[in-house]
Amino acid sequence: MWFANFFIASSMTMVIPFLSLYIETLGNYSDDFVQKWSGWVFAITFFTAFIVSPIWGRFGDRHGRKKFLMIAGFGLGICVFLMGFVTNVYQLFILRFFMGFFSGFISMSQAFISTQTPKHIAGKVLGTLQTGNVTGSLLGPLIGGVLADSIGYAATFQLTSITLFAASCFVLLGIKEIRVEKPPGEKANYSSAAVLKHIIYQPVLVMVMVVSMFVQIANFSIQPILSLYVDQIHGSANIAFFSGIAFSAAGLGNLFMSRSWGKLADRVGYEKIIILLVILSALFFFPGALVTDIWQLIIVRFLLGMAIGGIIPLRTAYIRQVTPLNMQGEVLGYNTSIRFLGNIIGPIFGGWVAGLFSISAVFYFSSAILLCSGAAFWITVKKQNNAQDSLLHS
Repeated sequence: MWFANFFIASSMTMVIPFLSLYIETLGNYSDDFVQKWSGWVFAITFFTAFIVSPIWGRFGDRHGRKKFLMIAGFGLGICVFLMGFVTNVYQLFILRFFMGFFSGFISMSQAFISTQTPKHIAGKVLGTLQTGNVTGSLLGPLIGGVLADSIGYAATFQLTSITLFAASCFVLLGIKEIRVEKPPGEKANYSSAAVLKHIIYQPVLVMVMVVSMFVQIANFSIQPILSLYVDQIHGSANIAFFSGIAFSAAGLGNLFMSRSWGKLADRVGYEKIIILLVILSALFFFPGALVTDIWQLIIVRFLLGMAIGGIIPLRTAYIRQVTPLNMQGEVLGYNTSIRFLGNIIGPIFGGWVAGLFSISAVFYFSSAILLCSGAAFWITVKKQNNAQDSLLHS
């Protein structure tokens, strides 16, 4: 599953650096048209995934998560393969729309591994799985850029689809899903209303999902304009190279620490480490506004990646801990939907703040969002613990 996540993540990120450049080759479009449609083409996948993630989660609970992983992998492969043959931006938009239907591979793989793993080591195992996703995300843009320069944009899409089909074959031939027996007294199936009731009546679980959204908003607020910020503090010399390093620095920090954070959380509790990581993310986001040199920015991004990347596997492990087995996929689907909503809001928020104030201000606002999220989560956890203590002593 590590290799499947690696191939999926690398394939999904291979085409992102040159997506707008590919649109320019599809017609005699103005710069405004290309910029507008680049945003739409990028965002539509997240929008579709936001809608369908709970549905696929429910499918996984009912029919098995391996089936969805194969459907998602082959579906992504077909969509990316066909993107190499489009003749206008509207065809590309439609394929990116359908791509959103199959974009839950990585989140479902986390749910799959979570249910196949004992609860007491779920954080460590999910942290290890996260390194496959991060490694692929680090290498994907680099490989995609080299391929695009060597063989062209269209051929890169076609070649990228091969790795997606390979990931699907890894799941088909190399993964066996063991249907875990439900604990005594637990239902075989839950209605969607029961799943929503389970979420709503657990304030900490609700806050885990809310924090997921705000972490994505903060993270994606700066990503689309990071290259512009690099240009401001470093100049235009080798801007693509240094922008790539700044992007990758966060992923590298994530790669180093994901497994360690998961291992620590298994021992001391997922809520405590999530609170710590959100607050550390806020503290490491803030200095990005104060840097005056590209290497200072790279160090800050590395530290941010060490903190913010650990949140992803821990929230999955927490949901695994507090959710009945036969509704875990759907609950994780709702969490994925909320994450994708953050992916949509983040770039809009970042662009609005940068336009109204400056790019530096995006770091301040995003740091404040993370700090408030961490404080709200801490208060919610404290209230729940106090309520449980009162019940024990009553």
